[in-house]
Amino acid sequence: MAQRHSGSNWMSILKFPLGSRTSKPRKSGLTMVIDKGLGLGETRDLLNLAGDYIDYLKLGFGTSAFYATEILEEKINLVRSYNVDIYPGGTFLEVAILQDKLEEYLNMVKQLGFTAVEISDGTITFDSTMRANAINMAAEKGLIVLSEVGKKDTERRAPLSQLIKQVLSDLKYGAQKVIVEGRESGKGVGLYDSTGKIIQTEMEELVSALPDPSVLIWEAPLKDQQQDLILRFGPNVNFGNINAHEVLAVEALRVGLRADTLKSVCD
Repeated sequence: MAQRHSGSNWMSILKFPLGSRTSKPRKSGLTMVIDKGLGLGETRDLLNLAGDYIDYLKLGFGTSAFYATEILEEKINLVRSYNVDIYPGGTFLEVAILQDKLEEYLNMVKQLGFTAVEISDGTITFDSTMRANAINMAAEKGLIVLSEVGKKDTERRAPLSQLIKQVLSDLKYGAQKVIVEGRESGKGVGLYDSTGKIIQTEMEELVSALPDPSVLIWEAPLKDQQQDLILRFGPNVNFGNINAHEVLAVEALRVGLRADTLKSVCD
């Protein structure tokens, strides 16, 4: 399906207060939506309304296992028809690794028509060699590789130095983007404290260690997190774990068409 130029009537008379957005296919300003079980009709409605603003659709956790095969394939084809990449959640891959079925898993991902895969160790633990091999194997099969850093368990928060090392290593071995863990809660994981606030010193240290901050996709399920990241990096920061019903709200936040970010240009 061809890309539409949404909002063109309005933007012939107005400008986005925080600046323009990149258009698809884009390398920055990405939005990854977490899908926890949308039906085909809901998926079609979402894409028809907001497909221009969605770059990745993640079938969260291991939910892919519960689709009838024909429904899953139809959903994958539908999503791809809107120039949106689609992939199963990283927890599903972790189960495959735990059961020594990584290659079989990646083959099935490819066979079903998924275009990307997430390489993560948010729950299980595997060594750097296995991680590099998983990234290489997925890339060789023609999949877009999104790796993820950070643990899901708030009691197992990784040191920042380890996260930085892992990000750089993942990029070296073929990850196209690296997701910073935020879960659905956005609290007590990744670079968020127990209240969901970004730990600014750690964020700045991570960013300063990278060749380009746009290699990161920030899982940012909470509005305040999205706002802080937009004000720090601009409207074309990469977001992950965006609720399917909040895509347009996030887009408005990005460009200053929402009071929370508009006020930054009014002060």
